[in-house]
Amino acid sequence: MEFSLLFIEVLILVGLSALCSGLNIALMSLNPSDLARKVKLGDIRAKRVIGLRRNSHLTLAAILLTNVAVISATSLVIDNRFNGLVAGISSTLLIVVFGEVMPQALFARHALSVCSRLSGVLKLMIFITYPISKPLQLLLDKMIGHEAAHLHTRHELGIIINEHASEKNSELDEDEVEIIQGALSLSHKRIRDIMTDIKNTYWLTSDTLIDENKLDEIKEHNWSRIPIFNKEKTECFGVLLMKDMVDVDFDDHPKLVSELRLHSTKLVGSMTALDTLFRKFITAKSHLIPVEKDDKIIGIVTIEDLIEEILGHEIVDESDHDRLAA
Repeated sequence: MEFSLLFIEVLILVGLSALCSGLNIALMSLNPSDLARKVKLGDIRAKRVIGLRRNSHLTLAAILLTNVAVISATSLVIDNRFNGLVAGISSTLLIVVFGEVMPQALFARHALSVCSRLSGVLKLMIFITYPISKPLQLLLDKMIGHEAAHLHTRHELGIIINEHASEKNSELDEDEVEIIQGALSLSHKRIRDIMTDIKNTYWLTSDTLIDENKLDEIKEHNWSRIPIFNKEKTECFGVLLMKDMVDVDFDDHPKLVSELRLHSTKLVGSMTALDTLFRKFITAKSHLIPVEKDDKIIGIVTIEDLIEEILGHEIVDESDHDRLAA
């Protein structure tokens, strides 16, 4: 009878120690930023746990104080039944194996689920130990400070996306993975890598006279937007849109380019990183931006060029088909 009572007492105490150790490792393994994202997605488990994790110093102090009390009680119970050496070895083995190693390994594997289900137990520990755990929390907050939010770096995000690419059960399909990978790689690339060289660009000067023959020449090039430069290619006067010339009678009334409506744009340096190029297009309010180097226009870049770089594929439209067929 006495042995059975001892067994039950030790079993309960080791179980409580296991609970404290497991909750400690499980809670601290949860990332507050990840929990916040899960809360926004409506995860009930994260909602239960996020307050305990954000106030980690108080929760940690409560868990450790409870665990210290349980371990001390376990040692006392065993000491009362056995001699010092046997009691020391027995209590150490029980606490280390069943109260530390096994629960920590198990709880860490299912951290969010375990902490969510046992959030009430954690709150009870905080309530019981509050007179001691609260001062410890204030001391830790002052000495260590609050835990800084962790945001994934660009490189870390790339690794995460690559994991999705190789995982069959990923919610992201192949196209989505390629688009995200392309977007993340933009900061490492420069406009000069995707621009169209000035030698391959159809452009006009502001004093070019557009008549029916010139209009036919423009149509042959299949450009919907034509940049207008000075002869030295040091200045851009704007962009001429083909759609603006549809209703103009150039046969009977030839016009200079300067007499037509030109849409303003801005120059951009050839070494500008691609991750800032979208903002450049928005600021310029244009789908075509001339590229300069050493105060000389050396090419153009379009929003289509940028999208193709993100997609990893060339976008072929009707005009491209016509040029390829020719």
